[in-house]
Amino acid sequence: MVLAYRDHLPLIRIAVEEIQREEHLKAVLLGIRFRDQDVVTLAVGESMSGVPATTAMHFRNGAVAIAYMGSILLQLVDQGIVGLDDPIDQWLPELPDADRVTLRMLINSTSGYPEYVGYNRFEDAIYADVFRTWSPEELIAIAFEQPLQFNPGTSWGYAHTNFVLLGLALERATGQSFDRLMRDRIIHPLRLRNTANPSTPAIPGPVLHAYTTERGRYEESTFWNPSWTLARGAIMTSSLTDVLTSARAIGTGALLSPTAFKQMLAPDTAGLGPWDHQTYYGFGVVVKQGWIAQNPLFHGYAGVMAYLPERELSIAVFSTKTEQGNPDVNSSESLFRRITQILTPDHTID
Repeated sequence: MVLAYRDHLPLIRIAVEEIQREEHLKAVLLGIRFRDQDVVTLAVGESMSGVPATTAMHFRNGAVAIAYMGSILLQLVDQGIVGLDDPIDQWLPELPDADRVTLRMLINSTSGYPEYVGYNRFEDAIYADVFRTWSPEELIAIAFEQPLQFNPGTSWGYAHTNFVLLGLALERATGQSFDRLMRDRIIHPLRLRNTANPSTPAIPGPVLHAYTTERGRYEESTFWNPSWTLARGAIMTSSLTDVLTSARAIGTGALLSPTAFKQMLAPDTAGLGPWDHQTYYGFGVVVKQGWIAQNPLFHGYAGVMAYLPERELSIAVFSTKTEQGNPDVNSSESLFRRITQILTPDHTID
């Protein structure tokens, strides 16, 4: 099977070159793995001017960590430490509607809690000082300057607020920092040697540098402070090989009981918000055309982590933009779609 996939390597290289040109990508890192065997690992373009991108480079993995958060929550449920339908007023009684919002609603974004990303006051503050360290309490306070998006459990609405709160709730439920939960339950069991929770905006070398025009000019954004993005302890750096390993682990439920894995992929949000009944949001993952995926996009980094159980196929794509690239478009998704057309035409992402 590996040889059969490798037969498509010329078409994959053409797809990488086309997407790089069409969407103005500075660098592309691509990994494709069948079971535990690499089909291709590829780096094109430059990290910095005159510095070629390599497959060993580290980057911010963003929402990949949300899939880890879903696994941690389900592990704690299996151990009887928390229940999915426990209201969060047990740990966060100060929050609005905390008696109606559950842990399940936080991880699958059905809480209705407001989103601070995109809120004018937050956007003004973050772009005024991109190196600012944000505390969870500051993020929560600014989020709740806005009303609920909808009544808890009645619809779906993505909000970074949910994941900040989930991290705090699980810290209080376990008496452990979320950084410790992440290390003990994800990083060490999966042997993710290139994945870490740095306490500063630093990224271990070698670094895939990022650039963006989000502030109206083209500038390096590699070391902008990511403290606003997720739960404290879930703001991570990683590598192509570790994301491929994670794709298979998340997509097979390697760290979960069969019951918990079934719950992770339950189509509870199908038909809610923007989702149809073929595509939905699970416990920190998007399920679409059979793929189990995540797709981070922020501050010049764009990525996809995806696994197709039917084919035992893992794909990881991370990319950065040139000055002409659109910072609001996840071009890694564009390349991922093209690869599915080549390798899995019966599971093509629209």
